[in-house]
Amino acid sequence: MFATIIAGLTTLFTLAGLGYYIVALWSARAFLRRPRCAAGFAPPVSILKPIHGLDPSMMEAFASHCRQTYSGAYEILFGVSSLDDPAVPVVRQLPGDFPDQAIQLVHCPKVLGPNGKVSNLAQLLPHAHHDYLIINDADIRVGPHYLTHILAAFAPRENHRPAGLVTALYRGRAHRTVGSRLEALGIATDFVPSVLTARFLEKGLHFGLGSTLAVSRTALDAAFQAGLAPLSEYLADDYELGARIDAAGFRVELSSEIVETSVPAWTFSGYLHHQLRWARTMRESRPAGYAGLVFSYGLAWALLNLIASGLSLFALALFSLALLFRVSVALGVGVGILGDRQVLRDLWLLIPRDIIALGVWAWSYASDTVRWREEKFKLEKGRLIRLEPGGESTRPAPAGAKPQQP
Repeated sequence: MFATIIAGLTTLFTLAGLGYYIVALWSARAFLRRPRCAAGFAPPVSILKPIHGLDPSMMEAFASHCRQTYSGAYEILFGVSSLDDPAVPVVRQLPGDFPDQAIQLVHCPKVLGPNGKVSNLAQLLPHAHHDYLIINDADIRVGPHYLTHILAAFAPRENHRPAGLVTALYRGRAHRTVGSRLEALGIATDFVPSVLTARFLEKGLHFGLGSTLAVSRTALDAAFQAGLAPLSEYLADDYELGARIDAAGFRVELSSEIVETSVPAWTFSGYLHHQLRWARTMRESRPAGYAGLVFSYGLAWALLNLIASGLSLFALALFSLALLFRVSVALGVGVGILGDRQVLRDLWLLIPRDIIALGVWAWSYASDTVRWREEKFKLEKGRLIRLEPGGESTRPAPAGAKPQQP
């Protein structure tokens, strides 16, 4: 009786997963067929890049921002919390390599909250000279037409809300470790399809992605009267920025530009810790949408159904159908939209990756704590509450307050 109940439940979840795969494919088609923004709108723009530590791929990532074919003026501002940061010599080398590009290194010593990246951004903002801003992570590598395509999305459109934020999809460049390859595969075949599905079902995007957060000062001022400092309490600052700009009455636009991030050479344990932190962060930020992800693991449910049903012919047929649609989503989005050829190499990892993802989804409900940068935090509606070694919580001081002296 127990096995029959489990087989019945996993059959239902598998059928729901098949429905999700069909919607994901339709959402990808809708993204490809949407009206494209005509190039030509090229206002001056400031690129803000908070940096912390040095990655071997950072120099090429920084240089890619200096090789733009953009017809407008742009500047690049790098923010560091300490001038002893190992990335500082790399940044100081850039003006010599690109003498015609406006590049500035800004010291951002204040600690405004537990999110150091946003602390840097809040202190970088007053140094930016232009009315359009682009925020992206230090390891993001872009193509030569990046600025042209991103800024074109701000061009006014009839019968549409003004664009306040433009974001972009991304693919991960994996290292040789299994953890790194699983992460890159998940980005291309699971995360990005879920973003496209949310865009389709919710009739537009209502959040941002950290790969690119291009904003107008008009939208930023409307959403944040006190600047970016309040975001320093949040782990998912990219999501929160987009959500607040959307709530302020501006449109969040998903650009056709695809960028690339370097995935760390994680061990399998490091990969699991990162996945769990991301899962609990998204659970706090989008609780209803995150709960609905249970229906997106069709392949994992089909495998469990195959085991529960004792390898019945029906379960085998259902598993084959789930595998067919899962691979179609992986190839259609990962290769077709993102241009990620690593998906072809790592396609065999789809089944273990999806089983792990379902386990992480379930385990994310076991606690509301995360580990980030060697510290432990409790999440409260997306906010980071630092936990002391004994387990007591320490609420952050108001943004901008000076840290207490020991």
